[in-house]
Amino acid sequence: MDTPPPLTPLPEDWTRALAVVAHPDDMEFGSAAAVARWTGQGKEVVYCMVTSGEAGIDGLDPDECRRVREAEEIESARIVGVSTVEFLHQPDGILEYGVPLRREICAVVREHRPEIVITGNFYDRWGGRMLNQADHIATGRAVLDAVRDAGNRWVFNDQLVGGLEPWGGVRQIWVGGAEQAQHGVDTTDTFDAGVASLAAHKAYIDGLGWENWDPREFLEGFGRQSGQRMGVAFATAFEVISMTWDED
Repeated sequence: MDTPPPLTPLPEDWTRALAVVAHPDDMEFGSAAAVARWTGQGKEVVYCMVTSGEAGIDGLDPDECRRVREAEEIESARIVGVSTVEFLHQPDGILEYGVPLRREICAVVREHRPEIVITGNFYDRWGGRMLNQADHIATGRAVLDAVRDAGNRWVFNDQLVGGLEPWGGVRQIWVGGAEQAQHGVDTTDTFDAGVASLAAHKAYIDGLGWENWDPREFLEGFGRQSGQRMGVAFATAFEVISMTWDED
């Protein structure tokens, strides 16, 4: 089997990032330890959940599930230094890529004016094998377009009220969990925070019914693989999509 190439370190000369993912827990299943590193450097990271994950626990009514999962996500974010978590309250399980979803995400980009936008794997499969979930695909694709939309004054122009302006300052979009990842960040010192952040989704994890499933063991597998590609104990890998010609 071919040895994967080394991961190029992600740039850290930025101050504001926005993470947009489909569900509570999506950041915690891989990228939270990286977020803990960045908030520890004094960077601002905002979370935006497109849904509240209300269809994620079979034995729990969606209205109650929404309340539980939003609370778990807020606590998970707090553990890694994120104080702002927004929920767009789009329908869990049946997200559709298109103009309405782009509009919602565009407004969030314009509001928070990030330099970096983080999202999750939006390709058809995980690791070329397991089928990806439709909400992840729709959200990631919408993020790519919404970031570009946000800088165009004449796209969703009705949003530009009350002092809100277009924002074309996103330098890169970072895609966690993508098989095409060629960049990474050393998360050795913040790995434990990432584990604690995932473990905070207790109701969701219990609802999955995965017998003897261990958040630390799960994250160690991916973290060590990426770490080997950076020559460190643990790392998180990202695909980098540049939004400007001069970003590598």
